[in-house]
Amino acid sequence: MDFKGRDVISVKDFSKKEINEILIYAKKMVPYAKGEKQTNILKEKILSSLFFEPSTRTRLSFECAMHRLGGNVIGFADPNATSQKKGESLADSIRMADAYSDAIVIRHPQEGAARLSGEFADSPVLNAGDGAGQHPTQCLLDLFTILTEKKKINGNKIVLLGDLKYGRTVHSLAYALSLFGAELIFVSPQSLKMPKEVISECKDFGVEPTNTTNLDNAIKDADVLYVTRIQKERFPDAEEYNKVIGTYKVDTELLKHAHNDLIIMHPLPRVVEIDPHVDKTPNALYFKQAFNGVPVRMALLSLILGGKKL
Repeated sequence: MDFKGRDVISVKDFSKKEINEILIYAKKMVPYAKGEKQTNILKEKILSSLFFEPSTRTRLSFECAMHRLGGNVIGFADPNATSQKKGESLADSIRMADAYSDAIVIRHPQEGAARLSGEFADSPVLNAGDGAGQHPTQCLLDLFTILTEKKKINGNKIVLLGDLKYGRTVHSLAYALSLFGAELIFVSPQSLKMPKEVISECKDFGVEPTNTTNLDNAIKDADVLYVTRIQKERFPDAEEYNKVIGTYKVDTELLKHAHNDLIIMHPLPRVVEIDPHVDKTPNALYFKQAFNGVPVRMALLSLILGGKKL
């Protein structure tokens, strides 16, 4: 399979076979991601890191991935320090980044901004999150985490919890998990239910998700609990946000309803939805999950920029 020069806008742009190849290659990248081995397969390649929206893990893991591969990074984490502040269009910003680098990773508050960027760049564009739309590399690292911990993706009973309406991570993940044949349970407040179009996509793969507001019952036989925060920045009305914040709380008391081998994931940052005491349990996988972004993004960058496979 040829990944060279391809954009990474949505996980839907990749077949199941291609996703599997990325995940297998990501496993080979783990010792390089940890610094236990070194490589320069992307020596003299430059990645433009354009973050028009706040980020910690995604931005730093992309930059770490590029450096671990021997490449370099340019870019910004504050759009107010760029010519966007002077009125420069996104198209022109992308054209300039394209001239300075070999690939572009972009996070933007507007849904569709990454795909639009791909139309103005000759270099490959990687979507690091566009509004409430897609977050394909997060989806891939989530799949990698489940595969690593559970040894398979298909057949697992996976609970997606929290902001399912605005959460771009769960939109991408629900699609991919259905593609692999996982069993899905959606838990959210009534006002933050999974969009109908996402549920329809799941059904297209023969997966019939269960929708509920009862978390205690949902996790009884679950293999994975994927928690998301209620995203204040996505709400058009602050009052509506205040009505739902704190609806669910994952704590050690809740875990009494679950299997011992339940793994808890979260794309982070968390706010109030996971009690810090859970961090000390063997169920907590979210920090390891965050690290997994490095080998997965290393694999993607290597494949897309045409580096020799390790």
